[in-house]
Amino acid sequence: MTAGRRLWVARPADLHDVAIIGGGSAGLSAATTLARSLRSVVVIDGGEPRNAPADGAHNVLGQEGISPLELLARGRDEVRGYGGEVRSDTVVDARRDGDRFALTLASGGTVRARRLLLATGLVDELPDIPGVAELWGHDALHCPYCHGYEARGSRIVVLATSPMSAHQALLFAQLSDDVTLVAHAADALAEQDRANLAAAGVPVIDTSVERLRVRDEEGSARLDGVELADGTVLQPDAVVVAPRFVVRGDLYERLGGTLAQTPMGGVVETGLMGATAIPGVWAAGNNTTLNAVVTVAMGEGVSAGAAINADLVMADLLLGKTVEHSR
Repeated sequence: MTAGRRLWVARPADLHDVAIIGGGSAGLSAATTLARSLRSVVVIDGGEPRNAPADGAHNVLGQEGISPLELLARGRDEVRGYGGEVRSDTVVDARRDGDRFALTLASGGTVRARRLLLATGLVDELPDIPGVAELWGHDALHCPYCHGYEARGSRIVVLATSPMSAHQALLFAQLSDDVTLVAHAADALAEQDRANLAAAGVPVIDTSVERLRVRDEEGSARLDGVELADGTVLQPDAVVVAPRFVVRGDLYERLGGTLAQTPMGGVVETGLMGATAIPGVWAAGNNTTLNAVVTVAMGEGVSAGAAINADLVMADLLLGKTVEHSR
């Protein structure tokens, strides 16, 4: 029954200790933590990382500027190196099956697990301005901590599409003396915003944006100007926009959860170390923390993985005592 001090309890061969939905920074970090604790863990990932358009991931200690796709590839190798499983597939349904969970895959298969971690992330819903999607992650930016240093000292135009835009402009003004805000959405700026921008030396242009001009440069889309509704064309080096954050929360809702509403959008609400209101279900990364950068998502994944392992330790102890008592 035991090997050393570790408790072994017989389980079905097709039952994983933990299933992780989402193979981004949070999901892979959790999987590595669990696999290093000798847990049977499977990661199911649809292959659509949010930061795929970006040239590099920044503020990643020891891996500064690494390609986001390369970072994830290394993470998958590490999970597999510790005995974890990574599947390229999409979970289309999740349900509780007694004291475990059953996940239905797009491929037609089913994965069963004792515990579940949702690391499904979010989708950036971009403003409906022609050119933004083509330039997203390169010349169209949103996060000063992800891309700001690379735009330092350059000509920057902030497109005010939400109440967050003034805050963005102030942060980018720390990095450049040439920041202009275009009040694309009439209700995006409050009077205090205008006062703050004026104090920071950020001029405001009160008009809407017609489109971002895009040119082809050696097969890559590059910014060729910001065309305003009155025909004026600005010539910045980069534009800053505020996307709407849409959490991938459908599976959480299928399991009986309800997204909590915040000023930035709905999230999977968690308590200590990623535990959700649904027993046996944890969450980590951008689906619970909308502004989490790569390293924050990694940390949340490690914490959730550790919490799940501790929960399973106690469950195994209780199950072992029950089995022993029944003999």
